Amino acid sequence: MTNASGTAARAVLADRLRTRGIATDAALVAGGALFTAAMAQVQVPMWPVPITGQTLAVVLVGATLGARRGMLSLLVYAVAGLAGAPFFAEMTGGLQALAVPSFGYVIGFIPAAGVIGWLARRDWDRKFGRATVAMLLASAIPFVTGLPYLAVVLGQLGAPNDLQSVLAAGLYPFILGGIAKALIAAGVLPLAWKAVGRR
Repeated sequence: MTNASGTAARAVLADRLRTRGIATDAALVAGGALFTAAMAQVQVPMWPVPITGQTLAVVLVGATLGARRGMLSLLVYAVAGLAGAPFFAEMTGGLQALAVPSFGYVIGFIPAAGVIGWLARRDWDRKFGRATVAMLLASAIPFVTGLPYLAVVLGQLGAPNDLQSVLAAGLYPFILGGIAKALIAAGVLPLAWKAVGRR
């Protein structure tokens, strides 16, 4: 196998659509951050954690851009939101987001994009079955940071923050929606590959 063919086999979707370069990568990273910000506004308001389209955006951005650009895109999203851009749910932003019970999930978006991007480089986004497994795995990662963060903030607010209360507030309401979003992403990406002529 030549180096050129090896590189092509390990390309992510964005590499098939545009020529790589610093300007292109910067535009893709910015576009991923803006897409995530837009999907954050697709929500069902709930307290302490709203249901949003962010997780769907995270797995799509990570898989499309690859691990490094995907992680950078979600880092830009988080930093821009903390700097005041209206990127978070309900078009909020600023350092006060650090005190919001759901901010831990935003932190988890960064490694989630990295994991799905790493898997996409290894062709896990080409077929529905493996894509579903990859999307479910990546969708679970924000809970690793989100639930402990939620517990801490709830405690600071004087709200119940025992394990059952945290799971009831930050995990159980999102299981079905998370599965649905993972299935959507797992269906969209193989179709996108077919559209760009991937065998």
